[in-house]
Amino acid sequence: QVQLVESGGGLVQPGDSQRLSCVASGMTSTALNMGWFRQAPGKEREFVGAITWSGDSILYADSVKGRFTISRDNAKNTLYLQMNSLNLEDTAVYYCAADRGRYGPSLLSAAYWGQGTQVTVSS
Repeated sequence: QVQLVESGGGLVQPGDSQRLSCVASGMTSTALNMGWFRQAPGKEREFVGAITWSGDSILYADSVKGRFTISRDNAKNTLYLQMNSLNLEDTAVYYCAADRGRYGPSLLSAAYWGQGTQVTVSS
């Protein structure tokens, strides 16, 4: 199995920046596509962005394009989400996901998920 643990969430003000991390452990020797999803109270989980194992393809939801940046450090088995120009609509629990075959929004059905980290944007 693969274990994913997110960190870096917290309370921020509109316009602030924040970086989330997701550390993978366990059976991480095989290639894993990874991505970020978020879920606000009373809403369905939505796609934020994804990156392939090699980093040759990156996808973003329109709502975060130009503000968020996905990256990964395979030597550290870590996925990152750099969030800039945060607004109230970004408030949600952010989850990372990993899968050996699925990619992009299809990671909604990923085999591995983290526990989530809360990001609250408030003035």
